[in-house]
Amino acid sequence: MARANQYVLFLLLIFNSTAAQNTTGSSSNEFHVGVILDLGSLVGKVARTSVSLAVKDFYAACQNCSRKLVLHVRDSAGNDVQAASAAIELLENYKVQAIIGPQKSSEAAFISELGNTARVPIVSFTATSPSTTSDVMPYFVRATLNSSVQVDSIASLIKAYGWREVVPVYDDTDYGRGILPHLIDALQQIDARIPYRSVISMAATSENIIQELYKLRTMQTRVFIVHMSSTRASLLFTKAKEAGMMKQGYVWIITNGLANIIDSLNPSVIEAMNGVIGVRFHVPRSKELDSFSIRWNKMYHQDNPNESPVNKLSVVELWGYDTVWALALAAEKIRVLSNKNNRLQSAKNSTCLESLAVSTNGPQLLTEIVQSKFRGLSGNFDVTDRQLQVSALQIINVVGRSWRHIGFWSLENRLSRKLNQNGSEITRSTSMLNLNPVIWPGESTEIPRGWELPASGNKLRVGVHTSAYPEFIRTSKDPATSATRASGLSIDIFEEAAKKLPFALSYEYEAFDTVDTQSTGSYNDFVYQVYLQRYDIAIGDITIRYNRTLYVDFTVPYTESGVAMIVPVKEKVNNMWIFSKPLSKGMWFGSIMFFIYTALVVWLLERLNGNGYLHGPFSLKQLGILMFFSIFEEKEKLECFLSRIVLLVWMFVLLVLASSYTASFASMLTVQKLSPTVTDIHELQKQGGYVGFHRGSYIEGLLEDIGFDRSRIRAYDTPEDFHSALSKEGKYGGVAALVLEVPYIKLFLAKYCKGYTMVGPIYKSAGFAFALPK
Repeated sequence: MARANQYVLFLLLIFNSTAAQNTTGSSSNEFHVGVILDLGSLVGKVARTSVSLAVKDFYAACQNCSRKLVLHVRDSAGNDVQAASAAIELLENYKVQAIIGPQKSSEAAFISELGNTARVPIVSFTATSPSTTSDVMPYFVRATLNSSVQVDSIASLIKAYGWREVVPVYDDTDYGRGILPHLIDALQQIDARIPYRSVISMAATSENIIQELYKLRTMQTRVFIVHMSSTRASLLFTKAKEAGMMKQGYVWIITNGLANIIDSLNPSVIEAMNGVIGVRFHVPRSKELDSFSIRWNKMYHQDNPNESPVNKLSVVELWGYDTVWALALAAEKIRVLSNKNNRLQSAKNSTCLESLAVSTNGPQLLTEIVQSKFRGLSGNFDVTDRQLQVSALQIINVVGRSWRHIGFWSLENRLSRKLNQNGSEITRSTSMLNLNPVIWPGESTEIPRGWELPASGNKLRVGVHTSAYPEFIRTSKDPATSATRASGLSIDIFEEAAKKLPFALSYEYEAFDTVDTQSTGSYNDFVYQVYLQRYDIAIGDITIRYNRTLYVDFTVPYTESGVAMIVPVKEKVNNMWIFSKPLSKGMWFGSIMFFIYTALVVWLLERLNGNGYLHGPFSLKQLGILMFFSIFEEKEKLECFLSRIVLLVWMFVLLVLASSYTASFASMLTVQKLSPTVTDIHELQKQGGYVGFHRGSYIEGLLEDIGFDRSRIRAYDTPEDFHSALSKEGKYGGVAALVLEVPYIKLFLAKYCKGYTMVGPIYKSAGFAFALPK
C-alpha cells in the first residue's frame, strides 16, 4: 500500500502542474463516468462493447431520465502506472462521479487509493483478487466474484474424486497469488495437501513454460489447478499439449477467471484444453440474453472490424452490462449537489492527495450502488458488502471446441447435478456420483487417480529380514539384476497398504546384511538400522517392544500378541478307580446324604400315617424298607401322598445324576487323554531344565529375566531344529520346552500336530508390526 501511495504522489505532481480544469461544455444533466480498461486485451475489448451497449439500452428504455451517463474510456495498456495516470486525468479534467474498472487487481490497488481520497466509487467487474476487498478501500465495489469464493467448490471437487495432492499453477501477480492462502485453507479442511507451487513469471517465455511443465511431469502429482490470465493460460495449455501432459492420467482444473471467458478463447486453445474441468459463474438462460447477444455481436464487429467474431458471450460482458445499469439507476436516485467537487484547502507547495478534488456526491452514490438489487442479464445483481453475491457456480468440462455441463455447486448444498427453476439444487451430494460423467484428458472416461510413479526421485528403502518361518517373510536375490526379492505375509500386507495410498510410492527391498551392518543379526539390530537411516522402513515379523520404541515408531500390529511354550505331551494311563472320576467327591457325598435323608423322611411320614408295613418296633425288615423303598413288593405301597411327592423329587434327581454320570464315564473311557510334560515355566527353571528359543529373538532376554542360566538356554533357527530339540526332551542337546511367540507356535503346531501342545501364554506382547523412523 505504501508503494501505491508513492506512485499516486508522483502522478499528482505531474497533473497538479499540467492538468487544466475542463469547466466548459458540461450540461447539468450529464453524469460523467470514467472507464479504464486494457483495450489491447480480449477482455478489455469485449468489456468496452458491453458498457457502451448498456448506456445505449438503458436510455432507450428510460427516455425520461433526469441524468445521462457520459462515458470517458481510457486505455491502461495493462500497466499499473498508466491506469493510475488515467484515473487522475479523469478526476482532474472531467470531474467523474465514478470510475468503472480497472481491469486488473493490481491496478485496482492504485486507483482505489484515489477513490478513497476523492470519495469517488470505483466499480470493477474484472478485478477478482481478495486483497482488494478491505475496509481500507471503502469506495471499491467488486461487481464480480471474489476469487476466494470458488476455492470451496474446487475443494469439493477434489474431495469428491478422492484426490489427496494438487499443484497450483498461477501467475506471479496479485491476481495469481491472491487466491493461494484461501486455497490452502480449503484444501486443509479436506485433508489434501500442496506438495509444490508452480509460479509462472510474467516475463516467462515459451521455453521457460516448457521447462516448468517438464519439471511438473517428473513429479508424482497429476492434479493441477490453473489460476492465470487468459493470455498466459492459453500459452500454458498449448505447451502442455506439446509436452504430452494433456493425455490420460492428468487432471487440469481452471478457476472461474478463465472458465468464465472460455468461449472467447481461440478455438485452437480450446482444443488443446480438451478434458479440462472448470468452475464458472452460472448464468441462467433467458430471451433477453438471446436478444442481447445479437445486438452485442453487431456492435462488437463495428468496434473491432479486424477481430474474429465471438462465438458465445462470457459472463464478463454481462457483468459489464449490468454494472452500467446499476450505476445509471444509482445516478437517478441521488440528489446531485450544485457544488459537485470541493477542493480541500492545502498548505503552500502541498503535493499531497488532499490537493485532489473531493466529490460531495460520492458517499450517497456509493450507498445507492451497494443497495442496488435487480435481475440483470447475468442473473441476480447484488453487490451487498461491496462485492457480487454468488448463488451457484457451474462445473464444466471442455470437450471439442466447446464445453459441456457437469454439475453445480453452492455453499448450502455443495455439489449437485441440476438446479430447479428457482436456482437452487433439487439434488444434493458430496460425491462425484451425482455429477454428470467427465471426459478427461486423452478422451478417457475413467476417473484419474491423481498420481503416477515419478520419473525421477529417490525410492523408499524397505529393509527386510529373513524369518525362520517363510510364511511371514523370505528373501532371495534376483540372479539377473541382483535385486532383492521378498515374499510372505508381511510383504503382502505392506504391498497392499502401499496400493491403497492416495499417492505413488516407489520402493525397493534391501536385505538385512549382518556383514555390512556389523551386527549380530538380531531383530534389535535390524530395527536399529531404521534409526541409523539405512532403511526408511523395516518390515517383517518384528515384535513391538518398549526398548525399540525409544528410537523408532511402529505401525499398528497385524498379528495377535503373546508368548507361550511348546512342550511334548504324554498319554495319561487309566486306573481301577476310574469309575469314581465322573463325579467329584463333593458330589458323591452329597448324593449319598440326600439318599439317606429322603429315606428317613419317607419312613417317618408312612409311620405317622399308620402304614401297616411299618407298625411295631423298629426291625431289620423296616430297615430294609427304609433303605430300599424303591423295590417294594406289590403290596408294599406307599399310603401317604406326601411320601409319594418326596419320592418323586428323589427319582428326578437320581435321573439327572445317572445321565450325567453315564455321559462323563463314557467320554473318559473312549477319549485318550494327553497331558503336557511341562505346565509352568518357573517350575522348569527351578528344576534346571533346558529351554529353547528362536535365534535373534528378544525371547533370550526374557528367559534370562525369568532366571534361566545362560547355559540352560539354547538357540535354534528353523522349525525342523525346534522339532528335533523337543523330541529329545532335554537329553542329548534337546530341550524340555520351546518359548516362542504365539504366531510361530501356531505355524509349528500346524506342521507338527502330534506329540506337542501349547502352554500359556506366559507373557503378553504387542504383536508384529513395521518399524518407521520417529
